[in-house]
Amino acid sequence: MRWRGRRQSGNIEDRRGTGGGFGGGLGRMGGGRVPIGLPGGRRAGGGGLGIGSLIVIGLVLWFMGINPLTLLGGLDGGGGSSPFQIPGPGSQTGQSGTPADEAGQFVATVLADTEDTWNQIFGAAGENYVEPTLVLFSSQTESACGYASAATGPFYCPADQKLYIDLAFYDELRSRFQAPGDFAEAYVIAHEVGHHIQNLQGILPRVNEQRQRISEEDSNKLSIRVELQADCYAGIWANQSEKIGVVEDGDLEEALNAAAAVGDDSIQKRTQGYVVPESFNHGTAEQRARWFKRGYDTGSVQSCDTFSASQV
Repeated sequence: MRWRGRRQSGNIEDRRGTGGGFGGGLGRMGGGRVPIGLPGGRRAGGGGLGIGSLIVIGLVLWFMGINPLTLLGGLDGGGGSSPFQIPGPGSQTGQSGTPADEAGQFVATVLADTEDTWNQIFGAAGENYVEPTLVLFSSQTESACGYASAATGPFYCPADQKLYIDLAFYDELRSRFQAPGDFAEAYVIAHEVGHHIQNLQGILPRVNEQRQRISEEDSNKLSIRVELQADCYAGIWANQSEKIGVVEDGDLEEALNAAAAVGDDSIQKRTQGYVVPESFNHGTAEQRARWFKRGYDTGSVQSCDTFSASQV
């Protein structure tokens, strides 16, 4: 991916090295986060549950067929009555603007590309694109959706319209998920931006309201459609990136590999040796790669309507 020397977004809040504020264990991890759907992160110091312990808990939930989103509050859309709309006292802030280090500048460049993509698409439709803020943190942080740790992986919080990522996750992506490459890393950001688009479209609030009235199995199926649409939206970003000449040979394969690596079946096979289809909540490897490719091939928002598709 040709990312050096290009525009970088200033919509960055860099909290790395500012300390945590994470406390209360799983009971405080609530309220509407939309994660990419894989257990990542690194070991953290300090008391309480370590990052490794949280990962183990997440994997055990998968083994038991329990959707971790049920405990995390799932796909809350951040409606006006949501108790997670307002950050609590002492919410963290960080350095605003483009980071000075190479890793931060890479993320800022990818975020700028997503801004250009969606500003163009929204503008063509006569609408204004509200750009999200990307929060960089190390180990643990606070969000309007509750406390978060690196163990949760990257996620989007509808309540504050921010993306959250601990860049140590990219080490996990390369090693544990065997999905190396800068375009694979960029896909992760584009996917979370996809959830932001869904929030702006009103999809996340509607989905969350519907999930309150249906069974866990049906809720999982609805969650899959949400995730696959975000993958498709990430494909639209990749389509635009190719048009401006920043996609290099092998980049598409990197993104497709990453999308497949975070499929529910891929994760379950890797962690437990067998799959439990009824517990899927993000989509299979084939589905995630296919919907990303659809967005990439068409560059069309209309082609990403996973909710109207009879089969995803």
